[in-house]
Amino acid sequence: MTKPGVARPKVREPQRTQSSFRIEIPEDLLTPEHPARLLWNVLGTLDLSAFLADTRTAQHCAGRSELSPRMKLTLWLYALSIGVGSAREIGGLIHSDVAFRWIVGDLTVGHHCLSQFRAEHGAALDALFTDVVSQLMHRGLIDLSVLAQDGTRVRASAGAASFRSYGSLLECRAQAALHLKAVLAQAADPSLTRAERARREAAARDFQRRVEEAIDACKAQREAHPEREARGSTTDAEARVMKMADGGFRPGYNVQYGVVGNKMGGPRTIVGVQVTNVGSDLGSLVPMAEQVERRTGVRPGAVAADSNHARHEDIKALLARGIKPVVAAPKPRKGQAPGAQADRSPELAAWRELLASEEGKEIARVRGSLSELANARQKGQQGLTQLLVRGAPKVLNVALLGALSANLLQHAVSLLA
Repeated sequence: MTKPGVARPKVREPQRTQSSFRIEIPEDLLTPEHPARLLWNVLGTLDLSAFLADTRTAQHCAGRSELSPRMKLTLWLYALSIGVGSAREIGGLIHSDVAFRWIVGDLTVGHHCLSQFRAEHGAALDALFTDVVSQLMHRGLIDLSVLAQDGTRVRASAGAASFRSYGSLLECRAQAALHLKAVLAQAADPSLTRAERARREAAARDFQRRVEEAIDACKAQREAHPEREARGSTTDAEARVMKMADGGFRPGYNVQYGVVGNKMGGPRTIVGVQVTNVGSDLGSLVPMAEQVERRTGVRPGAVAADSNHARHEDIKALLARGIKPVVAAPKPRKGQAPGAQADRSPELAAWRELLASEEGKEIARVRGSLSELANARQKGQQGLTQLLVRGAPKVLNVALLGALSANLLQHAVSLLA
């Protein structure tokens, strides 16, 4: 309150009940070095035609135009760079965040469109990732003398309660069939609209499909490991219960990254991505080395990994390909003397000599700063802690998008030079 005889200060309060028109030019919203603009510019130099391979409409012909794949990719890559991995959250940010408004311009993009784009373009994303890695290789921005590999377990979009035994799944199959029959019997119910009937039928058929997938997963587990109890998830049949970083056991996927970089610092570039539903890292070294060679045309000089990847068959296979396996030897089991029951083959003797050499020790020292740092960034900065998609192919798409986002932002200036 003001004192008597003193004029009240003139203050302008915001008015929120009156409409107003504002002139906004999206191009002026972001600075030239903004990450969203850098991603947009880099994607403009890449071949994105694979994302339009299934488009039915063409220029100068009837039909609705397809939304730009360059725009949708920029949305996803920029969103992941700030830790946003939900299509619905991106749909909200388009209306509230300046960078997202700049990306879409005058177009309208819904979260269903973004989800569909992420799920349906696995082959195109894989080809784009290969294109980016090969360009970095051609420009001399990456060196494959040392390939560091590490895996991280990511929580699946399925609950522990969704896992059922084979017998329980057979009961679910019978219940799903009865439920679908009851839903179809309501087709003539006048109290339900056509849309409601369609939604109920689609939900019943979807549950029936997921139960069948879980049964097939149980059958495959029983054939591979008859001694174990087979359990399948009615939410995500491909997910498996595995040990997480905190020591707990939850449904998840094992995402493996192959990373290269300079031991003195600089960008850590992801050159290989694998997704499996196996909780162990054993058996993943050779597929990763082959994948990197397929993408780049160059065989890695050495592969560095922790002891969780140490399997004698993989080490011998890498040596047979001329790749140095700098894989830490596993610790002896409790009550087992060091070196007991060791494989005395010449290949493993050469591997042990490599680990004891100065070269092997130097490669082992830089491994953590390459693969583990890249994994930490994917989980800490890009939100790869909880999956929002189901099925290994879609999980691979999520991992590829995260790797593309990290690689392009780290090398954007060099790729645009």
